[in-house]
Amino acid sequence: MATRAALGEGSSPNSLTRYLREIRKYSTLAPEQEQSLARRWVDSRDRTAAAHLATSHLCLIVKIANGFRGYGLPLADLVAEGNVGMMQAIERFDPERGFRLSTYAIWWIRAAILDYILRSQSMVRLCTTPRQRRLFFKLRQAKHRLQAIDDGDLPPEMVARIAHQLDVSPGDVVTMNRRLAGPDKSLNAPVTSESDGEWQDRLVDHAPNQEAVLGDRQELDQRRGLLRQAMTQLSERERHILSARRLRERPLKLDELATHYGVSRERIRQIEERAFGKIQEALGLAPHRARRTLRPIYAPGLAADGFRPAMPRPAVYAAQAPADWSRQPAMAG
Repeated sequence: MATRAALGEGSSPNSLTRYLREIRKYSTLAPEQEQSLARRWVDSRDRTAAAHLATSHLCLIVKIANGFRGYGLPLADLVAEGNVGMMQAIERFDPERGFRLSTYAIWWIRAAILDYILRSQSMVRLCTTPRQRRLFFKLRQAKHRLQAIDDGDLPPEMVARIAHQLDVSPGDVVTMNRRLAGPDKSLNAPVTSESDGEWQDRLVDHAPNQEAVLGDRQELDQRRGLLRQAMTQLSERERHILSARRLRERPLKLDELATHYGVSRERIRQIEERAFGKIQEALGLAPHRARRTLRPIYAPGLAADGFRPAMPRPAVYAAQAPADWSRQPAMAG
């Protein structure tokens, strides 16, 4: 059985040519002979029978691997992965179904080669869903049919046509096309041929530096100390209610505290607000309350501009009618 080691790790042209010449020695099996070898493998796990089945299909593996040479991978590697798929097909082949082994093995050989292409295309896994895998292998064919120029992004109208043909979104087409056009680049590569700097030297570390971490920790400790000192000005009940309502990860409800202290929910809310106000005053965070100022009331008067300031009069006096002194009884002298 041919493996990657048999083909040569370097996949040189000489080793590949020698391998292609060697596999011509293995002839194709007749249907009756193939069925007999398959039953020997299924019934008694005869390794000789399995090896005979595999070697008789080596030319088929090379033919299938030749169809994937357009992805820029060595043919020797594609053939080696096809051999792995062939072994998986022999392991799962059932001769009782009446089909030839080649008909069943084609799908396993293609699946092994396609998976190898996906793994070798980039260090970052490009396709994680069946739809993305189909887009990866069909995008080049669609671009070739539309005679697209493989240089930069595709025109919007061409993206829309490819997305409609492959049943994907236009965004997936643009993303996959950019991934296929831009190969992986090493961060250790020099920025320019004349400089000693590498691309990794320009990476930005978004983690906070030690000075910022230390400053935040000191500020947090200071705030906790101030809060702890301000809490000493509260009574025991106020401290408990304020802590239960505002300083716990899961604050208690007003009903729970009201049941604990035997008071109403409104009373618990008032105690909480009062305690919080004391904390704000102790920390100097109490909001400034502006004093209300009295504004003068203007009424028509004798001033030159038609208005004169007048003092407000109580409503009880404003509602009374003016007294009629002519009807008052005369006072005795």
